[in-house]
Amino acid sequence: MKFELTEEQRMAKEAIRRFVEKEVAPLVEEAEAEAKFPLHLFRRMGNLGYLCVRYPEEIGGGGADKVTECILAEELNRICAGIAAALMVQGGLATAPIYHFGSQELKERILLPAVKGEKIGAFALTEPDVGSDAASIKTRAIKDGDHYILRGAKTFITNGPICHYAVVAATIDPSLKAEGISLFVVEKDTPGFTVTRKLDKVGNRSAETGELLFDDCRIPATNMIGDKEGKGFEQIRDTLMSGRITYGGRSTGVAQAAYEASLKYGKDRVQFGRPIVEFQVTRFKLAQMAMKIDVMRSYTYRVARLFDEGHRVMKEASMVKLFCAETLQEILSQAMQIHGGYGYMMEYPIQRYWRDGRLFTVTEGTSEIHHLVIARESGF
Repeated sequence: MKFELTEEQRMAKEAIRRFVEKEVAPLVEEAEAEAKFPLHLFRRMGNLGYLCVRYPEEIGGGGADKVTECILAEELNRICAGIAAALMVQGGLATAPIYHFGSQELKERILLPAVKGEKIGAFALTEPDVGSDAASIKTRAIKDGDHYILRGAKTFITNGPICHYAVVAATIDPSLKAEGISLFVVEKDTPGFTVTRKLDKVGNRSAETGELLFDDCRIPATNMIGDKEGKGFEQIRDTLMSGRITYGGRSTGVAQAAYEASLKYGKDRVQFGRPIVEFQVTRFKLAQMAMKIDVMRSYTYRVARLFDEGHRVMKEASMVKLFCAETLQEILSQAMQIHGGYGYMMEYPIQRYWRDGRLFTVTEGTSEIHHLVIARESGF
């Protein structure tokens, strides 16, 4: 197996870095302070093929592979995890079920404008009383002729307050658990669909997150994703598997930002007559950080390549998510320690990386859930 990036991937990495440093970095301070996503980025990245980078160029995507998508995730998260979160939902959870399983009508009406950034999507799975036990969701989809009526609530929905549509998980029959779940596309102006609250978060503040309510929300039966009821859980599983690999790039990006900030601080901060980077204790911390980041990146690329080759990587995807998210916590802790008291001050960016990265062991499958997935896939 090759471990180096191809020439095309290296060129993509350089182009993406130039873009995020020039067009995303200047937006971070205001977006974070106001907890508002800079909406023009959707169309801008859509125009460049970065928004849905793995979809074919024929529909407006970038035509890239999974490794390049992980590179994109790393570069975006190195600049701002909140902004990256909103964009990653668009390129994955909010569009992948439609791309892989949706009807041609849904693809033309929803997917194509979403890939171009003309429509913003959200993915609505988590509920106020249902998190890790996704098979137990309570939102109902009741068949009524050639329509479905949705009743229920969702929470922690990235892009919820700004979305034009949401891919919503609902159960046709709660007694069937996972086999009763289907996915539905619900558009913003549908009667009964409301954003009840925008959530105020500790980190990832530039990603707008909300609570959604479906109060006798009537949608056409053709808005169901797939041609059979009860296929939603499989669609969710396949979509999340890909997203867990991308989370390796996401964690690596925040880790890289923390490392770079710590190295700079270590060179600038003088104590006992010399920069603290010259003290062995600081050098060892930075060496550990650099080593862990390299392993995070390398393993992410390895599993991304396996995914590109068509291998089933359910276990490996959870390993990427678990290892990278947990290792990030170690790196952030050391980065905060290097910064000392200044790390706790809002004027230094390390506090944002620390706040943002803390979410990563929780979202898209908690670390505990990934331990269970790895155990199950390993046969014990």
